[in-house]
Amino acid sequence: MRRLVWSPLVLLGLLALLGCGNSAAARPWPFARLQLGMNDSAGDAALLKRSAPFGLRYQYLSGGVNTGHSWQTWGRGHGSYVSDYIRESEAQRIVPVFSYYQLRPSRPGASIDDDTAADLANLQDPVTMRAYYEDLEAFFQRASRARRPVVLQVEPDLWGYVQRNTNHDDASTVPAAVASSGMPDLHGMPNNVSGFARAVLALRAKYSPNVIVGYHVSIFGTGKDILGEHLSDRSTLRWMAAKAARFYRSLHARYDVLFSELADRDAGYAQVNDGQELWWDAADFRHDVQFLTSLHHAVRLPIVLWQIPVGNTLMRAMNNTPHHFQDNKVQFLLGQGSRPHLRSYVRAGVTALLFGSGHSEGTCACDAADDGVTNPVPIGGNTLPSLSADDDGGYFRARAAAYYEQRALRLPSSRAGRGR
Repeated sequence: MRRLVWSPLVLLGLLALLGCGNSAAARPWPFARLQLGMNDSAGDAALLKRSAPFGLRYQYLSGGVNTGHSWQTWGRGHGSYVSDYIRESEAQRIVPVFSYYQLRPSRPGASIDDDTAADLANLQDPVTMRAYYEDLEAFFQRASRARRPVVLQVEPDLWGYVQRNTNHDDASTVPAAVASSGMPDLHGMPNNVSGFARAVLALRAKYSPNVIVGYHVSIFGTGKDILGEHLSDRSTLRWMAAKAARFYRSLHARYDVLFSELADRDAGYAQVNDGQELWWDAADFRHDVQFLTSLHHAVRLPIVLWQIPVGNTLMRAMNNTPHHFQDNKVQFLLGQGSRPHLRSYVRAGVTALLFGSGHSEGTCACDAADDGVTNPVPIGGNTLPSLSADDDGGYFRARAAAYYEQRALRLPSSRAGRGR
């Protein structure tokens, strides 16, 4: 009998089509303890490590794949930005996290005002998606040279927009150019969002098996929003988690880690500029934990809380002006007496907390305002003098250092890696 020999590329495509292989490719989370991280610019890794023994740092990769402004043009060009960011992270024993946000700013969607319409238009454009996969391949090739783990968070927000346009939370009901993009590595893959999700993992498997790939849980995709609606009914929270899990499973692509978020801007910013109430109390955090617990039980993946607002209500620097907007999430998670709060998140499946602003004028644990040490007149009990020139008065870095001084919380053995 003639022996049938399959090429590695064909095998990879068949495994992706069958929805298997991706599960086997899942990468373990690299830490044994709950780690902290923050949004951190290129060149600042050493400074970050001096302030506290952070385990992670993150940076957006954006600009669009066909605009001439992709991340590949940053730094010294030719993709050097990613290589340099990884290299300096490794020198400080910090795991780099990249938030890959390339679809929305690409053309033709870049000219569309509505985010959902823009993402869907780009997903369905074969030329755009060919450029997208080539851009993603370039990232994986750069990341393949890393000596330690690298984390890639894939397209925050996109999955929520897609879910709201599915039939019965089925990703295969939303078209996307995958095989039709003409990308040789993706030949035979379905032209829908399930195929898109699998294409990301297929490219990872071929070009950079060391990369940990993260799926972003866009809660608003369920039609409800914990972030601003202050939901309290447990049955609703369980329904949301089941709905989010159903959509994720419809991708037939097992990612390595889930990303979730508490807000995309400081509560003070939302209050002053949007007239929106994003302040959380203990009940809101408890409901978030309940949602994450149900989701974690459904998909059995570790969770990273990402882009947690950095504002506080204690330091005088926080006077609700650009880069100095108040919030209370750092206090709840890292302030005095916060250890029980962290333990509840760990029990819910959380393995890391990443802090940073999702808005250009948001509060930064850095001097983004370029105004040095500030101590304006208190606006409501925020009477503590600034500790540094950081826009939050230095509170976040001080509390991060205190967290590690008490020893980082150990993760359950089922989720713990071999690292710190």
